[in-house]
Amino acid sequence: MKTNTVHDIARQSSFAAHKLASTSEAVRNIALENMADSLESIKQQVLEVNALEIEQARQQGQSTAMVKRLTINDKVFNYMLSRLRDVAQRPDPLNKVLEGHTNPAGLKVFKKSVPLGVVGIIYESRPNVTTDAAGVCIKSGNALILRGGSEALQTNTLLADAMIKGAVDAGLPQHAIQIIRVPGHDAVGELLKMDEYVDVLVPRGGKGLIERIAKGTRIPVIKHYDGICHQYISEDADFAQAVEIVINSKCQSIQVCNALETLLIDKKCAEQVLPLLQQEFNTNKIELRGCELTQQLLQDIKLATEDDWNTEYLAPVLSIKIVDGIDQAIEHINKHGSGHTDGIITQSLKLAQQFEQQVDSASVLVNASTRLSGGGDYGLGSVIGISTDKLHARGPVGPDELTSYKWVVYGNGHLRS
Repeated sequence: MKTNTVHDIARQSSFAAHKLASTSEAVRNIALENMADSLESIKQQVLEVNALEIEQARQQGQSTAMVKRLTINDKVFNYMLSRLRDVAQRPDPLNKVLEGHTNPAGLKVFKKSVPLGVVGIIYESRPNVTTDAAGVCIKSGNALILRGGSEALQTNTLLADAMIKGAVDAGLPQHAIQIIRVPGHDAVGELLKMDEYVDVLVPRGGKGLIERIAKGTRIPVIKHYDGICHQYISEDADFAQAVEIVINSKCQSIQVCNALETLLIDKKCAEQVLPLLQQEFNTNKIELRGCELTQQLLQDIKLATEDDWNTEYLAPVLSIKIVDGIDQAIEHINKHGSGHTDGIITQSLKLAQQFEQQVDSASVLVNASTRLSGGGDYGLGSVIGISTDKLHARGPVGPDELTSYKWVVYGNGHLRS
């Protein structure tokens, strides 16, 4: 079978997008249910193919974190199915009247939500992105072009083909979901040139990948480069709660973008809380790097450098800085943070409000783990990533964030005077 060129895929997706824009909510929801059913029918085949790619990744010397991101087991597969079914139950993001009025001459003016068009997803190692992206795009009436990494090509292709069948059987256009089936960087380079057909790109992966995509295309890109996430422990924090939140923020899953990378502690409570934290970090085998004040309170930790404050470790490493009050904490976050997720642990509503108003991040949490920032825990259902941009979307990118709007005007022979 002849493999379509990237140009063919982009052109076909653009044509499909125009058809998708007018599909009913009912048809799109049936398609999502069909997609989940179709995937469920090939579960064993997916697990077997994925296991072969995992073994190949290990033989190639891929990191433990990479292998973990690549892995589909029973729990992950069932989660992928649940996300598709959950997004089908969410409110329709399309055809909503965002605002409207009738002018004195009787002209009816509406601002109405519509799909973006064609969304290209370029991602590494995470096969669950294949299903999450399909769910979010179909729910929001967007055509989808998938380009996963070569390390999961067979798994991604198997997932995509099953979802394509489910979508087409429900009445969606043949090319509503497509996947680029050839490995190598050339195909990505070609996709970046398809600004005639592709409306937005969403890269998912390391900072290097995202920079290459953003710099190499005229297509708008929804992106985040780093997840340099902070927690600030205020002097009035509940110490037991603070320890639980910080440990969960860092240790629950260290290789993800909303894991804690820098801990800020008010100097008025550092002497009491730091030993409690160090004990837990030692249990979890986390390497600590601290400022000079932190080194005075904790034995045998490395001195944090300026580079540490600007690093997303995605590893069992944490930097710690003792700060002189909330203003210094906010200043540090706004200087060194990546605008992803930052939190404060405090019993003061005044401090909490100051923090959430002055910290310039997509997600700001009060007395909660940074690991909660995302579509699922925010009640948004499936998302295709986190955006640290301010335009067009910010924070978790779900169906609503993959819409734009158009102005619709109803007249009765109205003319410009």
